[in-house]
Amino acid sequence: MEARVRACLIGCGRAGMIHARNYRNKIPEAAITAVVDTLPEAAQAAAKELQIHRWHTDYRQILGDKAINAVIVVAPTDLHRDIVVDCANAGKHIFCEKPMAMTVEECDEMIAACRANGVKLQIGFMRRFDASFREAKRLVESGAIGDLVLIRSNTRGPSKPRPWMYDIGKSNGILAEVNSHDIDSVRWMAGSEIRSLYALAGNFRNPEAREAYPDYYDSVLVSGTMENGVHFSVDGAAYVQYGYDSKMELVGTKGKLEVGRSERDFVRLTTPEGGTSTPFISSWMTLFTEAYLAEDTAFVEAILQDAEPPVTGLDGRMAVAAVEAGNRSIREGVICTLR
Repeated sequence: MEARVRACLIGCGRAGMIHARNYRNKIPEAAITAVVDTLPEAAQAAAKELQIHRWHTDYRQILGDKAINAVIVVAPTDLHRDIVVDCANAGKHIFCEKPMAMTVEECDEMIAACRANGVKLQIGFMRRFDASFREAKRLVESGAIGDLVLIRSNTRGPSKPRPWMYDIGKSNGILAEVNSHDIDSVRWMAGSEIRSLYALAGNFRNPEAREAYPDYYDSVLVSGTMENGVHFSVDGAAYVQYGYDSKMELVGTKGKLEVGRSERDFVRLTTPEGGTSTPFISSWMTLFTEAYLAEDTAFVEAILQDAEPPVTGLDGRMAVAAVEAGNRSIREGVICTLR
């Protein structure tokens, strides 16, 4: 049976290949039929692994191809706007990884283009599809901890930032690259938009970036208030080295929830020499494998059923709005209200 959703991957890095492997053989009625990467060797390697023949170095080469009816956009953030608008104008459904774009204005243009062309737009916030986070959301809505009072969320990554991330003008900082998931999860759990926030940041682990990029930060702390009165805090860090650390705590009037784990597995080793140790998770790729598959499946189902994707362009836009406000707060030392 020929696949009804025939997707092209745009961006063959780590996250891109997770999506492509799902489309390769895990999602009924979907297939990966082409790949695009500006590096020829990356595109060729991806095509070889996926056992397909079509690879390109420019996404515009697939715009006129009627056999491709969906794209998976995992390119650098500052390219998202042009890719999404061009693909929407070409009539292709779009899955766009986070961060959605560099600015709220770019997000609005992307949403408008998809709406005008009648194509789906889903943003890659995979935590909404993680079984543990979904159960926490269900418990919050059931009143298990009473009225929600406070949400605390953190994401800390082990890897040294790539040099392009030092330029806040190109990356929007780790608030975008690392903490977009926290921002979206806070909105989702609270069932409300962010009203205002205050952010602090600093460069503690990458001294070589200080001279050329004095505004670069590898650690950030954000606190604020939702429109429904719930308080929240988000902290993020890059290059912590100890492992991939993603957790959320939700405090209510009658109890609290904790979601997320840091243990690689549930084996605990105790020896006279080393005491007690538990292996720490080393990568988000390990922690959210099933969530990635679930979000890819949801996107395909939205296309086939002509339904609204479960994570929309508006969700992506509001995360970008929080990033913009957070970066302004860091620069100016002020409390920022979201627009």
